[in-house]
Amino acid sequence: MELLHLKKLDLKDKKVFIRCDFNVPMDEFGNISDDRRIRSAIATINYCLDMDCAVILASHLGRPKGEVVEKYSLAPVARRLQQLLKRHVELAPGVVDDATLKLAHELPRHEVLLLENLRFEAGETKDDEELSHKLASMAEFYVNDAFGVSHRAHASVHGITKFFDNEHKAAGFLLEREINFFGKLINNPVRPFAAIVGGSKVSGKLEALVNLLPKVDKIFIGGGMAFTFLKQMGYDIGASLVEDELLDEAQNIMDQAKALGVKFYLPVDVVAADKFAEDAVSKIVTAQEIPNGWMGLDIGPATVRLYREGLNDVQTVLWNGPMGVYEMEKFARGSSKIAHFVADSYATTVVGGGDTADLVQRVGVDDEMSFISTGGGASLELLEGKTLPGVAPLMVKIDEEA
Repeated sequence: MELLHLKKLDLKDKKVFIRCDFNVPMDEFGNISDDRRIRSAIATINYCLDMDCAVILASHLGRPKGEVVEKYSLAPVARRLQQLLKRHVELAPGVVDDATLKLAHELPRHEVLLLENLRFEAGETKDDEELSHKLASMAEFYVNDAFGVSHRAHASVHGITKFFDNEHKAAGFLLEREINFFGKLINNPVRPFAAIVGGSKVSGKLEALVNLLPKVDKIFIGGGMAFTFLKQMGYDIGASLVEDELLDEAQNIMDQAKALGVKFYLPVDVVAADKFAEDAVSKIVTAQEIPNGWMGLDIGPATVRLYREGLNDVQTVLWNGPMGVYEMEKFARGSSKIAHFVADSYATTVVGGGDTADLVQRVGVDDEMSFISTGGGASLELLEGKTLPGVAPLMVKIDEEA
């Protein structure tokens, strides 16, 4: 898959609209607690500024559902951008109101304008054509550097691309890096190749698991989704999270793994608790003997040792989904130990965004990973073999290359 390159555009002295993903976590005081997504966009922004461009940035934050909600304002993002870019960043009063459009049209080169939260406009999530057209009217060039939302057919990601031909749109450096990295990972990994798949539900990872099976040598299952597999094997899982409607699918996945010669690892012990709470009574039990009314909330120490043994000879690791309820300290040990082991290995280590990216940052091993994706949902859809709506319009068509 080849993307339209930013460096091939004739940007000199032009106006550029860059769709970024500044959907960053905030603490209760409205301070940015992790600015990785903002920092990831700086290379693309600086490149455009070096080309003497006027730069218009756009992003969403949270889910304000088409209404102006003060706590979802991008004002904190504008302040952080100013620090990182070391230049003034103007925050627009709105998204496509008259005052904002005037600011955009009159924006001088070397200046940066950040639009207010795109999701203050109801048309954003509906891929509304009128909103797409208004956004497109602000600039001569369109750049998508928002991998984290490229699996959404939204106005600023998908609809807007219809108003730019291939000479006037491209993928930003971050988007290109993500797509190329996952492409290489899925199609040409260094073997043995292992996938660590966790999270709460099988349903959320089902297609990714099916797509990964023919490509990997080993799969390690953790998190709440493991109990659907364990129940299908006839184990007593107590009150643990389970998706009864997917028991047959779980069996199919295990059968397919066996047929393909893929080593399929499931927890052999768990940290079980009498309730889903930080102050719960907990104990370590084998996966077959979770007491009635109790639930498994983390993998146990024997499973950690087993998984570490299985990962010892692996050359490429893809990790998507935590091993337990890592947000609660009592049930974070399994995820933490696996994170440290993966970080210390000599393998190429790829973290698939979302909760897993948050986990490795909490543990403090994010700098030790080879690659951390900025998009959980988008990376998952790539693993499922899907073409993302925000990426498809930026792909070089084969007949155009000929």
